[in-house]
Amino acid sequence: MGSTGLEGRGVVVTGAGSGIGRAAALEFAEEGAKVLVADLNKDAAEQVVKTIEYAGGVARAVVGDLSDPRVVDEVVTTAVDTFGGLDVLVNNAGVMDHMSALGDTGDDERERVLRVNLTAPFLLTRAALPHMLAAGRGSIVFTASEASLRGSAAGAAYTASKHGIVGLTKSLAVMYRSQGIRTNAIAPGPTATNIQVDSRPKAHGPGLIGPYIGLSGKVAEAEEPAAAIVFLASDAASNINGAVLPVDFGWAAV
Repeated sequence: MGSTGLEGRGVVVTGAGSGIGRAAALEFAEEGAKVLVADLNKDAAEQVVKTIEYAGGVARAVVGDLSDPRVVDEVVTTAVDTFGGLDVLVNNAGVMDHMSALGDTGDDERERVLRVNLTAPFLLTRAALPHMLAAGRGSIVFTASEASLRGSAAGAAYTASKHGIVGLTKSLAVMYRSQGIRTNAIAPGPTATNIQVDSRPKAHGPGLIGPYIGLSGKVAEAEEPAAAIVFLASDAASNINGAVLPVDFGWAAV
């Protein structure tokens, strides 16, 4: 990768207890970064911290729902107080919908998906920005999705949430580039993680979407999109800003 410039940097990774987030947290630690592991699952988050510390790295865990402003404040305060700053924010945590078409999407499904996938990263990024602005530098990376590039990779709620992430990525990239902050996103295709897809019997969406998902080509290991996250966060990507990078084995090209 060349010089990453990540050694000694304070990094927050959400959804870091498993899957892409866990793989990214471990790779950041290997690059010498100090990593805050944010996750809803206490045992999983603490296990990632132990893994990093066992290898000689520095890590802390914060457990909670990132759509709760109190948890957001705890994440940012812990990173700044423990690491001496917040240099990199990876908004990775997310949930799937039921692959529902809009007409089949209930309020509970809509609220949960938008709250976790869009509201939480919005709040956390807003809280992190003052610290990056004060330092005159920062890198923000979002985990979007193949569903942020097309309408045939998930249900209505998930697709809307991930399109929102792309809009937020581009807005941040434009608004803060002159102040030393870069913002990018990855758009993974199918990846081996613990994210659950719980489609409903006889729902309109899954039957229509299924053949398109079959064009994806392969299921990635979590380390593959994680490597793209670390690259975009690093100094090796110093002139990349506002990009949405597909990590999908060419699905976006089909």
